[in-house]
Amino acid sequence: QVQLVESGGGLVQAGGSLRLSCAASGNIISIFTMGWYRQAPGKQRELLAFIPTGGYPNYADFVKGRFTISRDNAKNTIYLQMNSLKPEDTAVYYCNSDIVYYDGTRRRRQVHWGQGTQVTVSS
Repeated sequence: QVQLVESGGGLVQAGGSLRLSCAASGNIISIFTMGWYRQAPGKQRELLAFIPTGGYPNYADFVKGRFTISRDNAKNTIYLQMNSLKPEDTAVYYCNSDIVYYDGTRRRRQVHWGQGTQVTVSS
C-alpha cells in the first residue's frame, strides 16, 4: 500500500521558522499532485499549498510570502518551509497526495493523507 509520513513539527516562538517534510512510500506508479493542509481545533481543514505534477506551486492567500512548498520527485517527497510564524498558525499539519499505485492486483488511484504533525507557535 501507500503511506504518507509527515515530520518536522514542533514548538516555535512567533516569528520563527519550521520546515515540514512528507515522504510517500509504497508501490507508487505515479503522483498527480502533492500538497499541505492544516486543521486547528474546532476548525475546518484548510488547504495551504500544493504542486500538481507538471504544474506550478499554488498557495492560499493567507500564507503567500511566508510559506514555500517544494517537491523532490525522485524521492516522492514534499517540503513546507514556514517563516514568520504566527500563533494563528498553530494546527496539525497534514500531507495530502493523489496517487496511482499497484495494490497487488491492479492499478488504483486514490487520495491519501498522512497522520499529521503538530505545529505550535507561542507568543
